Amino acid sequence: MSSTVSNNRSIARNLVEAAIMVAIATVLSLIKILDLPYGGSVTIACMLPIVIISYRNGIRWGILTGVVFGIIQQLLGLNTLSYVTTWQSILAVILLDYIIAFMVSGLGGIFRKTVRSQSGALLLGSIFICILRYICHVISGATVWAGLSIPTNAALIYSFGYNATYMIPETIVTAVMAYYIGSMLDFREESVTRMRTAEKKNLSVFNVLGGLVLMGTAIFDAVLIFSHLQNPETGEFDITGMGSAGTVTIKIGKAKIAEIATGLGSRDLITIGIVSGCAVVIAVIFFVIAKKREKNSN
Repeated sequence: MSSTVSNNRSIARNLVEAAIMVAIATVLSLIKILDLPYGGSVTIACMLPIVIISYRNGIRWGILTGVVFGIIQQLLGLNTLSYVTTWQSILAVILLDYIIAFMVSGLGGIFRKTVRSQSGALLLGSIFICILRYICHVISGATVWAGLSIPTNAALIYSFGYNATYMIPETIVTAVMAYYIGSMLDFREESVTRMRTAEKKNLSVFNVLGGLVLMGTAIFDAVLIFSHLQNPETGEFDITGMGSAGTVTIKIGKAKIAEIATGLGSRDLITIGIVSGCAVVIAVIFFVIAKKREKNSN
């Protein structure tokens, strides 16, 4: 009898926690750092609450919570279905861009038994589920959205590029947040508590700065890329600009007023490479300093 009561309490607790985390994840999904014109955005780690549920209560609970979160995301994005016509396309969008794409968040706790460090397990789990979500969006873009928001020719290549521009920053933000929260709070006990001093990671200012540098650089790269992918004549988003750079001449009558650069040129790619390279070096330096300070304090 007592075991039945205990089991019911456990189920009730898991349901309450799942509901709270879905609510938090939904709010985070609405706070967008970068919102792309043809779908996709960079949020404040909206999938992390589902990852925590998976790590804390198991993958089964994580997947169920992820499905609910995916359904809510679909309801919030119902307008996207107006761009597709056949029932097969509608079904593919619902599954690949929403239900399955966010359901995979429930696999975020997969490393709990194999990685001893909680922060490390949450970090790896976050990267893993972001890769799975990215794959879902790439497949959807190369099939359903080919000819609509993505050119039919080389649709897979364009889909890889388009979805990477928001999923890479989203992955970095989610992974960094997962590591820091996993270092501060212990999700392994029945009640969530602060991490014990013996297990707590040394989150020095250098660790924080390193993470912020990586997040900021990823967002900078995405904004720079998409600032050149708008046709100045029509104002419409043109993904073909990812493959070439050119110019548009603005005239009044026969008089040439201005010449505006479009698409990604070599200068933009060099800027992205330099900024990203410097950011990685700076972040590594910060992390090395933090690691040395941690060893000295021990």
